[in-house]
Amino acid sequence: MADDRVIIRLAHVSDAGHIAELATQLGYPTTLEQMRRCLTQVLEARDHAVYVATLGGRVVGWIHVCVRPLVQVDQAAEIEGLVVDEACRGRGIGRLLVRKIEWWAREKRCGTIYVRSNIIRERAHGFYKGLGYENIKTSLTFHKVLRDDD
Repeated sequence: MADDRVIIRLAHVSDAGHIAELATQLGYPTTLEQMRRCLTQVLEARDHAVYVATLGGRVVGWIHVCVRPLVQVDQAAEIEGLVVDEACRGRGIGRLLVRKIEWWAREKRCGTIYVRSNIIRERAHGFYKGLGYENIKTSLTFHKVLRDDD
């Protein structure tokens, strides 16, 4: 009989391959080398945490959270990424990951957690609303790739 217990634990660099696969499912194609580099930086940052969910010893989800000190509001945390394997969705794994980082945020003295969700991710919107999160605004996100010749 397979072990069907979900275990939430801090991520390790050795989880990079599984985290990269899940990031790709989320729509962010990531190589193993890129994930190792990024994950190493995040895990070394004091005000960041990455937790993974394992099922039968296999990583089936992850969540990244950080403290975001801002000028305009009290210290808050922000969910930077959350994904559960497509084959494991609907089992409460995402809920367990979010509850874990809510505990982490309280320990960091954050009174609020923010999460941004792409306008097309309607299932995710329902997920967060079901956990008590409320939509406070709609915005556009811009980015600029920095080049040496700019």
